[in-house]
Amino acid sequence: MSATELKSDDINGQDDPEVLAKAWDWHVRRKVAWSADAPEKVLDALARDSVQWVREAVAGNACTSSQALARLADDSSGFVRAAVALNPRATSEILEMLAGDEMVDYDSTLQKNRYLVREAVAKSPNISASILDFLARDFDDHVRSAAASNPRLSGESMNKMVKDVFWEVRNNIARNPATSEELLVYLSADRIMDVRVTTAQNLRTPAAALAMLATDKSWEVREALARNVRLEGRILEELAGHWSWMVRVAVAENPNTPQTVLERLAEDQDQSVQKAARGRVG
Repeated sequence: MSATELKSDDINGQDDPEVLAKAWDWHVRRKVAWSADAPEKVLDALARDSVQWVREAVAGNACTSSQALARLADDSSGFVRAAVALNPRATSEILEMLAGDEMVDYDSTLQKNRYLVREAVAKSPNISASILDFLARDFDDHVRSAAASNPRLSGESMNKMVKDVFWEVRNNIARNPATSEELLVYLSADRIMDVRVTTAQNLRTPAAALAMLATDKSWEVREALARNVRLEGRILEELAGHWSWMVRVAVAENPNTPQTVLERLAEDQDQSVQKAARGRVG
């Protein structure tokens, strides 16, 4: 019997990864390939599996050797290459090789092709600064958006991306923990509500921008702001009188809300507000 012809009866009751990795059923081999307990030599063997979904599992396993990842980075399947790019052990050299990958997959929700490998590369914490800046200038909206989410992105690229035509790029800059306070102030006035919501949620958004967001025309922005634990009591007191019960609930749940405000909200006409406030009064 060959190494790839172990039938179900031959592996029943087995828990040895080396044996299971030779199972006839590729689902069993894939399960081994995902396992954090799989020995490196087993993963190296499975990296040559004939089924792409087994190889994809190996490519995504944080225990896979850098040598196996380098081989899988040249795999015929784009899904395998994308998994390599997302692997925390992927080296900057591997990521540089994948940065120009042209693999696309159709996203039926967005009704457009997605460059999955380049998006994965742009998100990696191991990417070099030069390659990340390169992907930040990509023609594809979602590749740039992925780059915008990476904390390693340079300040120079961020300064340009806050004016990007695609709102998700700006939204990811607003979410990025490395974004400067100056840029967060700029994004607090963005024309897209979702970007302002994200800016309101960012704990690094400066007080001046938070105060401006407290007067935003959208209740969704004010609700997000009311949940920011850096918000001062004065603004929370103002938001406690907002017409939306969801904003008032957020105020009641904020640890910085003054006791006097909580007492007032505990008698709110809305039951959800009452419940949130009464749980913190006393």
